[in-house]
Amino acid sequence: MTVCALIGNPNVGQETFFSKIARVQQKSDEEGNSKIDKQQGFIDKSTKIVAFPGIYSIDTNSKTENLFINYITENKVDLIINIVNASNLERNLYLTLQLTKLNIPMVVALNSVDKAKRNGIYIDIQKLSDMLGIKVIPINKLAKPHVKAVHKYIKDSSFSAPNIFPENINTEKNTYSYIEQIMNSCISVKKHNLVNISQKIDRIVLNKYLAYPIFACIIYLIFKIVFSWVGTPLSDLLRSALFDYTIPVVDKLLSHQSPWFKSLIIDGIISGISSVLVFLPVILTLFSILSFLEDSGYMNRVAFLMDRIMNMGGISGKSFMPMIIGFGCSVPALIAAKNIEDERERNITALLIPLMSCNAKLPVYMLFATMFFHGKEIIVLAFMYSMGVFIAFIYSLIFKFLVKEANYEPYIDEIPEYTLPNLKLLFMHTWEKGKGFLKKIGTIIFSMSIITWVLSNFSLKGMVNINESFLAFIGKLISPIFAPLGFGYWQNSVSLLTGLMGKEVIAGTLGVLYGGNLSVTMAQHFNTISSLSFILFILLYTPCASTIITLKKEFGTKMALISIFYQFATAWIVSFLFYNIGMRYFYGF
Repeated sequence: MTVCALIGNPNVGQETFFSKIARVQQKSDEEGNSKIDKQQGFIDKSTKIVAFPGIYSIDTNSKTENLFINYITENKVDLIINIVNASNLERNLYLTLQLTKLNIPMVVALNSVDKAKRNGIYIDIQKLSDMLGIKVIPINKLAKPHVKAVHKYIKDSSFSAPNIFPENINTEKNTYSYIEQIMNSCISVKKHNLVNISQKIDRIVLNKYLAYPIFACIIYLIFKIVFSWVGTPLSDLLRSALFDYTIPVVDKLLSHQSPWFKSLIIDGIISGISSVLVFLPVILTLFSILSFLEDSGYMNRVAFLMDRIMNMGGISGKSFMPMIIGFGCSVPALIAAKNIEDERERNITALLIPLMSCNAKLPVYMLFATMFFHGKEIIVLAFMYSMGVFIAFIYSLIFKFLVKEANYEPYIDEIPEYTLPNLKLLFMHTWEKGKGFLKKIGTIIFSMSIITWVLSNFSLKGMVNINESFLAFIGKLISPIFAPLGFGYWQNSVSLLTGLMGKEVIAGTLGVLYGGNLSVTMAQHFNTISSLSFILFILLYTPCASTIITLKKEFGTKMALISIFYQFATAWIVSFLFYNIGMRYFYGF
């Protein structure tokens, strides 16, 4: 089988290229975030392609570079496909020349030739190919015919190693000197001082007076789209379909079955799963927007905007993307944080990531917001997301003083041109998130719903009233811990315990334990203050098992234990203060 390695600088289009050329895709990391690990797929039955995260060179010993070097060292690679951005040829060719020294056959896929022309940059493709000693194939806009040209080259060519360059090209200075020769020979500039569309947009978006207000407006717009205009209305339709139609139909179909079996199916499985499933449209809407912003190039600019603010807390813009990923799931966010070179910043970021409102917490927020704050859901959700960021910032200040700062390294990253995201890739990113959520519903939440139903309906005496069950016994043992926080009922305590498997399980557990009409039964156990206290606790308390396991595996047992205890203590203190101050202010006691 022919094995191709796909590599290039960050933001040159290798992920889009991979999505177009690979028919069967396999994600290497468990959460499917392609920017964290390599991707593997097949061009056809006899050709495998492995795509790597973007790198600038292969000689700085960073984690992403080692990922590539280790793979080509330990595996037979028949061809390197080097994606190069025609608009930034000088920077990109540094990696190209380094790759030629690996003595592996290579082809250069020259992307964005059309953009380069619009900027007045004209490249002699044949002369560039001759000077590099490598086949150069233009792939304008990553259009299918151009991608197929690369495919045809892979299938029809007999690969040979690149030309050997002069021996004196062994230092950075000499390499750039040779690149300058290539640029002078192969490139002609027709227009000068041309300002492209990206630069025009950045004059507004990165304006020192407008940048932060624009960012705030975009965040507000995201919340409106997700929680007012698209996500929540679709969620309401799905809730109506499940609770108003599906459950009554199933109830009628099971009318002749034994009461315990009927209760298991309806009160246990369907109610537990439905309580979480109804929020799938919200999650898909949120992540399609975030993927759109990331693929468009805007998120890279936000990272630079946030660098100055994050520096106040002892971290840099390097931590921004892992924390943004944390709004999806802490596991891939922690893996992304591994790529931060500075150990101090890497560890601080790892401790802050679980404080972000991941998508597993969103169903619980939505459950309480729709029941206790109808018409003001967006305010509650904005409050929860903001509180996570605020608490993370406070802790970054604390960690800044507790952990001495090493030599500061400024945040440096490539700012890509704005692009209209590829719809196929956007759909793929969104579907990966939705598929992961559905997988949890079909495994963890399904099994926990059954376990919760069994433990809430049985004791040593057999089938009993829920208040005399195994689960009630466990819940009553731990409920005194949460009584000062305003939610000391055993049902709530048990849901927090099951939430250690995954925060979305909390909604499913509450659906099983309270059953019936949730809006009525839960109103008997919560008021507006205690409900906010409860979801604040969920925002901050001990991370789920998957996050703890990842922390232990990637950062060590000490870091995992610190996260477990400091987050539980933080959640208890914050909820205690919020509940008691709120009750005194609003209710007078």
